[in-house]
Amino acid sequence: MNPSASADQTADQTADQTAGPAQEGGAESDRSGSDISSHAWLGDALPDVPLTKAQSRVVEVIRRNPQLSSYADIAEIAQRADVNNSSVVRTAQHLGYRGWPDLQRELRSRYLVMISTEDTLTEHGETRSPLYEAINHDIENLRLTLDSNTPEEAEAAIAALAAAKSITVVGIGSFAGPASVMAHLGSTMGYPISLENRAGPHLASSTNSLGPGDVLVVINMWRSVKQIIIAAEAAKQAGATVIAISDLRRGRLATAADHLLVVASEGISFFQSVTAANSLVYGLLAGMEAAHPERSRATIRRTQQLWKDLDIYLD
Repeated sequence: MNPSASADQTADQTADQTAGPAQEGGAESDRSGSDISSHAWLGDALPDVPLTKAQSRVVEVIRRNPQLSSYADIAEIAQRADVNNSSVVRTAQHLGYRGWPDLQRELRSRYLVMISTEDTLTEHGETRSPLYEAINHDIENLRLTLDSNTPEEAEAAIAALAAAKSITVVGIGSFAGPASVMAHLGSTMGYPISLENRAGPHLASSTNSLGPGDVLVVINMWRSVKQIIIAAEAAKQAGATVIAISDLRRGRLATAADHLLVVASEGISFFQSVTAANSLVYGLLAGMEAAHPERSRATIRRTQQLWKDLDIYLD
């Protein structure tokens, strides 16, 4: 047996034997975000599963400390819960996440929804070099996104898209960006794909005929848009396949999705970043091209000829 693993297990057992509930262990609640309910902010992020005493301490620290749980490193969470780092990792995995980074991404997404847009600016603080910090933050978002999705999950989504008789991509506001990229480049390859970047009656009209064989792609991050969630649930009930690109692993959209792809979306200012979502969309599009290479290339050639015939570009 690995000596360090044995030591971790011994520490867990000791914590289980000696630890009481986290509120008795001296962990202080966040001063910031104190108006956020210690339980309501989590929603369904933490499933109701049996926990050891050590795991219960970790969960209680998370519940009582929204800001800390969203941003602190694993060592501080472990210290607050009076357990070791490995205990925090195993708690996250026991709760259905791939590890602490995956769980913290979920917690941070929920925390940022609960605070005001102005408070988001305060949370992020001043930027000395906005360009440098934005790019570096997106590098971290890309890493988290890569770690949050398995190749099998991505391939399953690509297979559904490749087999679809029609594809509708929905995204509004900032998230219409990656939705537009997907619809535009998918059409360029000859896929029967359309974009819906509005809401209300337009959303209803674009999704009311979806059924078996059709695919609805929903790109929604930050605050869940009620109309989009209801449209996704209706499409699924009608027999369509729903692919969700979201920064939440749990919630109504995740429940409605046949295929869920998780992205990190935190920005450095008051707005969310769509860099990771765009990158994920590029990966799906590359897989869609590879699924039908002859059709894709033939359609691309026709598209390029139309560019010339329509005299679109200067060169």
